[in-house]
Amino acid sequence: MKNKSVILFLLSFLLSSCSMYHLERNLDPDSKEFLSLVRYTIKNQERQIFLNLPPSERPGFMEEFWKKRDPDSGTDENEFKTEYFNRIEEANQLFKQGSTPGWLQERGRVYITLGRPTNRETYPRGMSQYGVPTEIWYYGFFPVVFMDENWSGNYRLNALSAQHFNEINRAQIAYGAKVPNKNIVFDFTFNMRKVKEGEAVFEIEISYKNIWFAEHEDLLQTTLDVTLEVIDKDNNNVWEYRKEYDISISTEKIGEYIGEKYRIEIPAIIKPGNFRLNIEMENKTGGERVRKTIRFTI
Repeated sequence: MKNKSVILFLLSFLLSSCSMYHLERNLDPDSKEFLSLVRYTIKNQERQIFLNLPPSERPGFMEEFWKKRDPDSGTDENEFKTEYFNRIEEANQLFKQGSTPGWLQERGRVYITLGRPTNRETYPRGMSQYGVPTEIWYYGFFPVVFMDENWSGNYRLNALSAQHFNEINRAQIAYGAKVPNKNIVFDFTFNMRKVKEGEAVFEIEISYKNIWFAEHEDLLQTTLDVTLEVIDKDNNNVWEYRKEYDISISTEKIGEYIGEKYRIEIPAIIKPGNFRLNIEMENKTGGERVRKTIRFTI
């Protein structure tokens, strides 16, 4: 039974990988170039959405992609974008050896994601008589070591330990995670459906594309905190509700949710009359919060 589960998992993984490969292979040249250039900052969620967009919507995505990363929308320059492409150019100039452009080498990847090292030590003939070309970069007191074991110009990251590798990996992931959430349009729509006298159902909808997720391995996850309170004409609180809704989506399936909405239905028993409804929703991942007030009659 265990072997069968493993086989099913592998088949599912292979099918998903083939699907993604097919989507990427059929992209237009501009879209392919965009995905290649942003490889060090694009999130899995964004990549999945982009691949599943119709061609007509991709230019808008590209524009919004950089807007979300602009640390100061009040200036004409997008400082993040400028710095990102400056680092690519610098990596190409610094790491000309090897069979691939500098920005695509491991030294280039680290340079772009971690920035310029505090100090860079180079040993083109190795650190000993029988050594190989080596570079040691320091970020403060933290070392990052590269070695060219084949004397080909293709330096490889040489982690000092598993913990050391994890520290570097976390730092690189953190670079992509610097995307500010303030430009995500976090909003929802509301509708009230009367069931019968004294009973109603509050309906809340929010587009999946407007929900900011956190990445955990192969899952996109977040929690929506929803609070409702009904106030009567005398300003008395006559009904209230609060609940957290956990959302978890496989990164491979995010494309299926594009254009779809997350729906919440909340039944309420309230005596007939005129009321004011306060609704508040918070996206726990980024801390975005939306509050609305609606008047209704039962």
